[in-house]
Amino acid sequence: MTQDPRNHPHDHAHAHDHDHDHAHDHAHSPPQPDDKVHSYYQILGVALKELLIEKGVVSAQEVRAAIEARDMITPANGAKVVARAWVDPAFRAKLRADANAAVAELGFPMPTTRLVALENDETTHHVVVCTLCSCYPRELLGLPPSWYKSRAYRARIVREPRAVLAEFGADVPEEVEVRVHDSTADLRYLVVPRRPEGTGALDEAALAALVTRDAMIGVAPARAP
Repeated sequence: MTQDPRNHPHDHAHAHDHDHDHAHDHAHSPPQPDDKVHSYYQILGVALKELLIEKGVVSAQEVRAAIEARDMITPANGAKVVARAWVDPAFRAKLRADANAAVAELGFPMPTTRLVALENDETTHHVVVCTLCSCYPRELLGLPPSWYKSRAYRARIVREPRAVLAEFGADVPEEVEVRVHDSTADLRYLVVPRRPEGTGALDEAALAALVTRDAMIGVAPARAP
């Protein structure tokens, strides 16, 4: 999935959980790149930044520091959360009950959006999308990949999730239910992938190294050791 579409601002405060578990026996070619991604809103963002600086609301240095801090966030944050959930039953229970409080304990506060952790298991596979733009738990995963923002992914993962997952190399058995969750301006999801077999002797840091960004979106399993 490589296409980069324009996206549109929204404030859809409701979540859509879709259960699409029908299989498709035809192949799909990855969409082609779109070099006009977010161009209108990028220009709008620059204009807003310049206006705020001109009015003295923020300084250019503060804007730069905020951008640098955001750019430094990587999926390693989310991987630490998943690894802790794999090894610590009490933390796992807290992550289920109050994901915001759980991730804040590890130093990753998300004060402005609600976070829900989705656990993959032997009967259910969760995958996340933002059907209207690119809502995403950036505090845990960093910047979203271009394919996550593409029209192709946003439309097809809802309509034919098994076909899309197969294109990412995630072949979900027919007996496993696929659930597609729609992120919103107020609600973000973190997929906790299944712990790979043969990892019983690994420590928490080694387990975190097996957790990829794509696994925490739900389009791939965690790496094998």
